[in-house]
Amino acid sequence: MTGSTQGIGLEIAKALHEAGASVILHGRRTDGDAFRDARLQNQLPATVQVVIGDLADPMPQGPLHVASEALRLNPNIDTLVCNAGTFIDKPFLEMDFQVFDRTLKLNVYSQYVLIQHFARFWVERGIRGRILLIGSINGCLSEPTHVAYDTSKGAIDAMTRSLCVALAPYNIRVNGMAPGLIRTPLTEPALQNPRARQWMELHTPNGVVPGAEACRGAAVFLLSDAAEHIHGQMLLIDGGMSIWQQPDPPPEWMNLPM
Repeated sequence: MTGSTQGIGLEIAKALHEAGASVILHGRRTDGDAFRDARLQNQLPATVQVVIGDLADPMPQGPLHVASEALRLNPNIDTLVCNAGTFIDKPFLEMDFQVFDRTLKLNVYSQYVLIQHFARFWVERGIRGRILLIGSINGCLSEPTHVAYDTSKGAIDAMTRSLCVALAPYNIRVNGMAPGLIRTPLTEPALQNPRARQWMELHTPNGVVPGAEACRGAAVFLLSDAAEHIHGQMLLIDGGMSIWQQPDPPPEWMNLPM
């Protein structure tokens, strides 16, 4: 379970553990304190194992190290959840190539390397694998200051479909999950702005910006035997936002430059 120190990743990891899975968590080198804090708060049992490593640097050695360490800890792994990602909010005309490159490395390239490594391992041993890629509503909806992020999540949509048809003959099931507006440590600063939060709630048919726990049930379902015949789908967890056309907010509401 990559990117599982906080937010959506942590909630999915907890849900899988509660459902009976033996979970191996992942975080960057700087995330050790986050894991310790989570355990102190009784969010994670002390027996859960952790792999530390940067998935974007170096490439492809970073994700290969993470995959190898996870399989060393448990060679019977049959499930991979690719949640790690980065979100950099910057106008396109002000964005330098390094920002775009870093976003694609972490959000797309690392997923490719991880999935290929696990898939080869499973095929060689005849293991029926399950893969869940965490995309975003930004894979189908676009924002003017999110070019790098939107591009990466659109790629995850396409990768989910392509990997499905590539790996299904080997008994490896691939699906995706695309959260919409979710309260996480990354989105909390924007939600502290009352007007921004009001705009987000108005643009969601059910009028709710939920916490990361909203993603728990869908993830457990897609990785369970109950979803055995569901392949190549990107399930939107967005309160209906993706199908509701609404006007843009006034720029001053979102603190955007005029």
